[in-house]
Amino acid sequence: MKYLLMGLIAVIMYCNAAAQRFYTKNGSISFYSKTALEDIKADNNQVMALVNTQTGELRFSLLTKGFHFKKALMEEHFNQDYMESSQYPNATFKGSITDLTKVRFDKDGSYNVPVSGELTIHGVTRKVTTTGVITVKDGKIAGSAKFMVTVADYKISIPKVYTDNIAKTVEVTVTCSFDQKL
Repeated sequence: MKYLLMGLIAVIMYCNAAAQRFYTKNGSISFYSKTALEDIKADNNQVMALVNTQTGELRFSLLTKGFHFKKALMEEHFNQDYMESSQYPNATFKGSITDLTKVRFDKDGSYNVPVSGELTIHGVTRKVTTTGVITVKDGKIAGSAKFMVTVADYKISIPKVYTDNIAKTVEVTVTCSFDQKL
C-alpha cells in the first residue's frame, strides 16, 4: 500500500511537471472596421495570454482602454460611448485548441488548429469558433488568429449619426509570442 501511494504521488508530480503552460503579457489584439466612408483600426499590445500545451487551454485578457487609434477623438468615443470602458473594463477569451492532434509542440512547424471558446466583450459572452495558427520554432511558441465580431451581438450601440462610419462586423486579429513559462 505504501509503495502504491508513493507511486501515485510520483505520477501526479510527473503529470504536473509535464504540464506546459506558456504565457505573455505583451500579446497583440487589433480590430479593423471597413466602411465606404471610413476605415478604423485600433491596436492593443498589452494583452495577457496563456496556452497550455498539454490540455490545449487558451486564455486571453485585456483592458479595453488599452486600444489605441490614430485619432484621439476615435479613442475617446470608443471608450466612452461604445465600449463603456469604465463600466466594462476587460475583454476576455476562455477556450481551447479543440484538436490537439493538429499541433506538435515538440517539433518546429506551423500548424493550423481549430479554436473554440467564449469571448466576453462589453459584459456579453458568446461562443466563438475559428482557425488559428500555432508556430513552434526553437522551442518557442507563437499563435495567431483572425475572426469576425458582430458589434450588435455584444450589445454595443452605435449612434445613428455614425452608423455609416462603423462596420456592423469588425475583423479581430490576435498575435502572441508565448515567451514565458509558468
